[in-house]
Amino acid sequence: MREALARFGRTRSFEGKGIRNACKRRCNDRLASGPARTEIETGGFFRRLARTLGFAFRPPMPNTFGKLFTVTTWGESHGPAVGAVVDGCPPRLPLEATEIQAELDRRRPGQSDIVTPRKEEDRVEILSGLFEGRTTGTPISLLVRNGDQRPGAYDEMRDKFRPSHADFTYEAKFGIRDHRGGGRSSARETVGRVAAGAIARKLLALGGGVELRAYLTAVHDISVPADALAAFPTLAEIEANPVRCPHAPTAERMIERIKQVRAEGDSVGGVIECRIRGVPPGLGEPVFDRLEADLAKAMLSLPATKGFEIGSGFAGARLKGSEHNDAFEPASGGKVRTRTNRSGGIQGGISNGEEIFFRVAFKPTATIMQAQNTVDRTGAATELTGRGRHDPCVVPRAVPIVEAMAALVLTDHWLRHHGQNRAFRF
Repeated sequence: MREALARFGRTRSFEGKGIRNACKRRCNDRLASGPARTEIETGGFFRRLARTLGFAFRPPMPNTFGKLFTVTTWGESHGPAVGAVVDGCPPRLPLEATEIQAELDRRRPGQSDIVTPRKEEDRVEILSGLFEGRTTGTPISLLVRNGDQRPGAYDEMRDKFRPSHADFTYEAKFGIRDHRGGGRSSARETVGRVAAGAIARKLLALGGGVELRAYLTAVHDISVPADALAAFPTLAEIEANPVRCPHAPTAERMIERIKQVRAEGDSVGGVIECRIRGVPPGLGEPVFDRLEADLAKAMLSLPATKGFEIGSGFAGARLKGSEHNDAFEPASGGKVRTRTNRSGGIQGGISNGEEIFFRVAFKPTATIMQAQNTVDRTGAATELTGRGRHDPCVVPRAVPIVEAMAALVLTDHWLRHHGQNRAFRF
């Protein structure tokens, strides 16, 4: 270690003060020159210092989600394939590709006449982490090959930015972008999330009897009547129509509205509600990893999302404390329940055992088949009319994606909770 420190600055002590002084002197020396200043400001000097001292430097992983149960997605809309790597999955979980495929089939394009006509089989291939029908505890690699690609439909978008799309911001950040289908910003990326979420759902179902249901409550200005969905909906009720709204009269109106805007070359957004029951008290990590905070991050990481609220949400801001508080009461088996559930199943960032419910708002699809004002890569004003195959409303196909992300959050927090509070007995 003395030799390592000597390369960065002279020191005669291994004490903390000696190390600090060595680093300080070396930094001062390096700051004397312009290039060195730039290196220090960009962190290059400290990376080399950390490596020399034997510290592991871990750059941020923006494509990885989770702490213990982690998911890394990869791939682009018009690349050879998309997929995910799941790490931290407990061993010996019974798992078949058909279970993952069932969720991917709910997400895939071309399901009805109100979604994108792109035809993809979305057949999942499990490349690792599975042996004789059970997980091995090692990384699970999932691959889905892309098939029905038409990159020529996006030629005009090579140099023109679609309004309210990620085209401009990707170019501004990276200086390069894959314009074909939006590349990495495409909702095609969510294939890996749904595949990984299917594994998380299996863990939650077998390990804790947790049930998740997401469904549409609004499309454009059409909403399900208040209190019309008081009962926990069944999967059959949700899948009974292409908009995945369990309230049949409202679903019919939603379908007609989507068809109408598609004929006009336009698009609409909507709202998804997700309900989760069977979650035990105790999941969530104060202060920055509150359960609702991680759920919010998970949902707002999805393409086209613009809003998140849990429990009473923004409406709770219009109530008094005496109106909003959920009174506790004793329940069978010595458990504690709340008489109401305006908290949405989470208090202080930790699950309280009640049903968790939240809502996610999705904006209208950015690519529309109407002429719009925009600029090109040189900054010159121009006009762009969308081409290609796009959902006039992304919300129906987002239902399994919302469920998948909720399952990933809960599984990660379940493992974290047991690792801290159940592993040792004192």
